[in-house]
Amino acid sequence: MGRVTDTGNSPAPSPSGAPDHIQHPRAIRSFVRRAGRTTIGQAKAFEQWGPRFLLPYSATPLDLAQAFGREAPTILEIGFGMGEATAHIAGLMPEKNFLCCEVHEPGVGALLKRIGEHELANIRIVQHDAVEVLDHMLAPDCLAGVHVFFPDPWHKLRHNKRRLIQPPLVAKLAAHLQRGGYIHCATDWEPYAQQMLEVLSAEPALQNTTQGFAARPDYRPLTKFENRGLKLGHGVWDVVFRKS
Repeated sequence: MGRVTDTGNSPAPSPSGAPDHIQHPRAIRSFVRRAGRTTIGQAKAFEQWGPRFLLPYSATPLDLAQAFGREAPTILEIGFGMGEATAHIAGLMPEKNFLCCEVHEPGVGALLKRIGEHELANIRIVQHDAVEVLDHMLAPDCLAGVHVFFPDPWHKLRHNKRRLIQPPLVAKLAAHLQRGGYIHCATDWEPYAQQMLEVLSAEPALQNTTQGFAARPDYRPLTKFENRGLKLGHGVWDVVFRKS
């Protein structure tokens, strides 16, 4: 569980085609770039487990049953960080499929390593921008749930517009959810938590599962990062909405 981020040696072109100096590209992006180095263990995991658990991005519809080798409810995770929570939840729910989008290469390698260590068969990873995966690979009404845990909070007011949870993305997510499917977001930054609550509440296809913020669902583990924050007196907020 971690910030929704990306890595690489050079900036990626804006999906909207806008020049890099334009601050308000029209397209939504699910990530920003950050530096990182893949460890030897992560590199080995790419070699050993990548061919089975990595799905190539393609601007064509994905057959989920074929990709996972079975028919099962599918949860989309956007930005899994180093994969700690992802592996934990997938282990708790072997009856569900987990389609996970992350562009940060060390994080992808770390999750592949966890998949091998814990013998998890119900995870597939697309190392690509989740917004383009939604737009081009996933059919409407195909998802049983969406997890967005600890996306980059963009603390500065002038950067708030870069936050992931915005009305256009939430509308896309709602359109891809089956009736009864859910969106679960979590953050450790209270102003962002309030924004998440407002944005999700404004989406007419979704209903809050509780009044205000939700209690942390049992399946979402407390990570070392989160425990450290709680010991320092930092809060963590969960929001869970369901498609009616």
